[in-house]
This record gives sequence, C-alpha cells and structure tokens, in this order.
Amino acid sequence: MISVFFVVTLHAMSYVWEYNELSEADKSTAIELANSLGINPVMGTLLVNRGIRTEEEARKFFRPQLTNLLDPFLFVDMQKAVDRLNEALGKKERILVYGDYDVDGCTAVALVYRFLQQYYSNIDYYIPSRNEEGYGVSRQGVDYAHETGVSLVIVLDCGIKAVEEIAYAKELGIDFIICDHHVPDPVLPPAVAILNAKREDSTYPYKDLCGCGVGFKLMQGFAISNGIEFCHLIPLLDLCAISIASDIVPIMGENRILAYHGLRQLNQNPSTGVKALIDICGLTGKDLSLNDIIFKIGPRINASGRMQNGKEAVSLLIEKNSKVAKEKAATINEYNEQRKDLDKSMTEEANHIVASLDHQHEHKAIVLYNEEWHRGVIGIVASRLTEIYFRPAVVLTRTDDLVTGSARSVAGFDVYSAIESCRDLLENFGGHTYAAGLSMRVENVPEFKRRFVEYVDKYILPEQTNAVLTYEAKIDFKDVNYRFYSDLKRFSPYGPENPKPMFCTEQVYDYGTSRVVGREQEHIKLELVDSKSSRVMNGIAFGQSSQARYIKTKQAFDIVYSLEENSHKHGEVQLQIEDIKPAL
Repeated sequence: MISVFFVVTLHAMSYVWEYNELSEADKSTAIELANSLGINPVMGTLLVNRGIRTEEEARKFFRPQLTNLLDPFLFVDMQKAVDRLNEALGKKERILVYGDYDVDGCTAVALVYRFLQQYYSNIDYYIPSRNEEGYGVSRQGVDYAHETGVSLVIVLDCGIKAVEEIAYAKELGIDFIICDHHVPDPVLPPAVAILNAKREDSTYPYKDLCGCGVGFKLMQGFAISNGIEFCHLIPLLDLCAISIASDIVPIMGENRILAYHGLRQLNQNPSTGVKALIDICGLTGKDLSLNDIIFKIGPRINASGRMQNGKEAVSLLIEKNSKVAKEKAATINEYNEQRKDLDKSMTEEANHIVASLDHQHEHKAIVLYNEEWHRGVIGIVASRLTEIYFRPAVVLTRTDDLVTGSARSVAGFDVYSAIESCRDLLENFGGHTYAAGLSMRVENVPEFKRRFVEYVDKYILPEQTNAVLTYEAKIDFKDVNYRFYSDLKRFSPYGPENPKPMFCTEQVYDYGTSRVVGREQEHIKLELVDSKSSRVMNGIAFGQSSQARYIKTKQAFDIVYSLEENSHKHGEVQLQIEDIKPAL
C-alpha cells in the first residue's frame, strides 16, 4: 500500500543568491581584526560572520587547542556519573555500553568501550536492532542486560526519553548513566546520572556536542577522577571527528576543537578499525576532510545499522587485528552497496510519486507512506526529497503494527517542533532541529499528515523553501593568490555555523578556452578573466554545461564559488563554481 500526502514539485534548479553585507560597525571590527592578525581584510569579514570579534577569539578559532576543552564536571550529574562508574569498577560489576544504531551511537559506544576496556574487562556493548527494537532503549535491551548480569548501563546518543524502560531496568536492579544530546521532555528518566547539555537545569556552557562528544566528556571526567593523563584520550579523537561530521552538528566551540584534533588523529594515526574503513573507501594516502567522512566513511558505518545490525560497525571500530578489521570492513562495505541500491530505487520511486502530483504545489511539506519500503533507508530518502524539493519531508513505512518514519528539514526550519506539535498522535519521537524519528499507530497516519503539513504551512518562511546560495564577500581575481588561500584554509574544518566560504566575482568573461567536459559532457572547465585585471583564473562548474552556450557569447556574467587547490598543480588555486548568472 502506498499513500501520498501533500507534495510539491521543483523544476530546474534556480539558486537565490544571498549576501548579508556587514554593518559599518562590523566592517570596522573586521578591518581591525585583520590588521591585528596580519591577514587579508576579507578574512576579517569571515571571522565577524562567525561571531568572532576579538584577537583572542580569532587565535583560539585558528589554533584549536585541546587544553581549551571545557571542564567535564561543568555537566550537571558528571560527578554522580563518575562516582557510579568508579563504584562499578571497584565492585567488579558487569557494565553494558549501549548506543543508537547510527554513526553517532556506534562511534560513541566504540569510544567508551575502547577506553574502559584498557582498565576493566567485565564490560559488554549493545546496539539495538533497528527493525526489531527500534530507536533508543528497548525492553529487549534491558532484558539482555538483566540476563547477562549487568548492573550498570552507560547509554549513549539516546535514552533521554526512555522513562518507562529505565524505570523497568531500575526494578530489575540495573542503574543507568545517560549520555545524550537530544531534546529532553519535562519528565526525565530515573537514571543515576543524566549528562545532557540541553537539560533545563544545565550548567554546561556548550550545548551542541553530539552523542559521541558527550561520551568523550564522560571518559574525560573518568580519567580526571582516576589520575589518567589526557594523552590517553587522544587516540579516541578519530571517532569524535567521524561522529561530529556525520551527525551534522555545529563546527564551532568545543566541537571545532574535537573535530580539528580528531581529523589530525584520523590522518596521522587512526585506530585499526578506522584504518580498515579508510582503505575500503579508497581514501588511503589522502588528506582526509570532514567531507570524506560525510560522503564515504559515515555512510558505511551507518549501512551496518540500516541493513543488518549496528553491532557489526562497533565490532569493526574496536578491532585491534588489522587482518580481521579488513574482513569486517569488507562486509560493511557490502552492506553499503546494498544500501545504495535500495536508496536509489526508493528515491526514484518517491520522486516519481512527488513529481506526478504537482497540483498540490501550494503545500510546503512532503509526507510519503509506503508499507513496503525498507526501514533502514527511509531517512536517506527523506534527505534526498528535502534536497530536491526544498521542503521538510517525512518518509514513513510499516513495521508490524506500527508506522515508523524519518523526518528531514531545510535550513532554518525546526522539523522537531513540527513533529512535537503532533506528539499526542505518536508512540515515540526524538531528534534535532533538522532530523527526527517517529512512530505511530497506522490509524493515526492521516491525521498526522494533516497536522504536520498544517504546521509547516503556517510556520515555514518563504525563503526557507528556496535554494539559497550564500556568499560572504565580493572579491576580484587580483585578490586571489596562494597567500589568500593559505589564510582561508585556516578556517577549516568546515560545517554548520562555519560553512566553507563562498565568494562572488562580478563581470567575468570567458578567456576563450573554456570547454565542456565529463563523460556525459555535463561539466564546464573554465578559464576566466574579470573586468578588473587580465589575470586568468581556472575553474570547474560541475553539472552546469547548460550555461556553456551563454559563456561562449563573450558576454559578462557573475559567479559564486569556493576556492580549491588544484590537485594536479601544487600551489595553484582554482575556482569551484557553484552558480553562474548573466551580469546585470
């Protein structure tokens, strides 16, 4: 059975260019910053755009230091958590490390398990089955803990809403330490300790850690309480980087420190399991970025939980034998190939359904329900629909007596709040501003559809349903040199709240040598000059071959682009062109 509700269509991609020019006061701040740091004035603008206004803040941003990580004991309940963990070790209790089946959950479990295993052996880990147990702490998981003699569970990247399940565990004599970053309900579970910076009574200064990040802070607190030097935590940072990239959390503050040093660990000395993943992704010898994690490493870890069980991903991430790790990575890679096939077929089917019902274009949301779709891939399909149609999307499927779904959102719109407005129809839900999961009874689907779409129609802003391309500065080709690019590289790693800087250059022309390239002649290799200098800049415009005819007319056009180093010519900077428009 397939049901389709309130869909829209988007025709040819048409970006709206957005440029938020600084106020006069902010321009002065940007210039002062650039002068004090000895960098190009454009870099000062980029810093101010990121909320950085002092030389000290800029130096911390450009040189993230592990010594600037926050004190873990600023978390409400951190002392309780560490005391209970130390008590468990002292009494030789059996400990279970429990986590969600996505990248964040699997890396968090691997991180805590790997660290504690160095000092303690009576420890196990558990990842719930997506299909049999669903998201979060399950009664089945609690029963497993009880049957195996566990008296302390450390739950990561979930648990903040598991009031009934943790109450049930408490009846069985099992204590819980919750390490979560999802939005809590007013009533918290009866756990021994709850580490979550989004608690109403939170005193932790940074609110945007991922689940793996909260797990790292628990291990940092544990290390401090036991006199373990911080250097022993550094090998875990590759897992933090993978989690931060995959969970799409802001790359500022504490996350920036963890991501920066996590990438360094990933590139210089990854763990055995992570190294096997790097190899199977074809990334050996490459200077890895967060994008490599998002598009290559993360999806393979996720594929384990989507197609089979996330426990296999954890097994790889904690593996110490390189030969065994290679075999496990190959298995997970095969899951990813299966996932890609499912993803492709389901997205094509969903897109065909959406495109066939364009008469409902007045609505601002997409809700699709197909009983036969694979539960493990519905989140990816929701993401694809959001990217294509620039609308919040919910994709639902059926598992036994319940309908389960994944929601994804567009920039600036809180899909979690939209789902929360329907909470009386739901059995369970959880998530973030841009991604959420939910479940409901089959008979509630039509009313959920109606109310969800009504909420989105009411609260979404018109500009949130457009393909917006934001650039941060207008520059000329004479400004672009290797020194400029070197300063720019200091802004990485990029991500939410610290996007890769985009620039606009107006009145550019084809030098006469631009040409269409690619297997299907879909890209343009450009050689351009602007109106301010005779300097020739190389660039690539992926998927924009339709613009080639205009470019060849020798008329002026404007471009928005980012800067890259030419992989074939060290020291040469080239343009990665995101959009092209005729000059006004």
